[in-house]
Amino acid sequence: MTAPTGTATPEQARVEASRWQRVRGPIAVGVLGVVATAYVGLVDPNEAGHYPLCPTKYLTGVDCPGCGGLRAVHSLATGDVGGALDHNAFAVLVLVPLGVLLWARWLVRSWRGDPPQTTPSWWQRPAAMWTFLAVMTVFTVLRNVSGVPALAWLGSSAG
Repeated sequence: MTAPTGTATPEQARVEASRWQRVRGPIAVGVLGVVATAYVGLVDPNEAGHYPLCPTKYLTGVDCPGCGGLRAVHSLATGDVGGALDHNAFAVLVLVPLGVLLWARWLVRSWRGDPPQTTPSWWQRPAAMWTFLAVMTVFTVLRNVSGVPALAWLGSSAG
């Protein structure tokens, strides 16, 4: 026997309620990400005094990819894609899209009721992890080396 059109059976109502409970985490993280991005968009990290001093830059004088990433997020939030690429191309081209993709995957899996997966299966392969870390390390070093013409635009205002 089915419920009349427009009403849910108790089983359907239970499934919907549990579905919304399952997606609370991804939705909360998504909202937090939007709020944090809006804050970084409104409070310019290029102006001194708004954010804590970077210990890497202070101790070594080397431009930190984290600071460049923060500036890149500010540029993206204000619609300046070129500026974002100038601050940290790796964050713009790899980290931000990967973060959005993983968050969307988490949301969809939660909505469907798929079992939680702590890390994507491709990341569990040592080669993927080491390749990612190697690319990130090479990028960090090259963006701080003057005289690398092919990468000059990647770190000209980063750090």
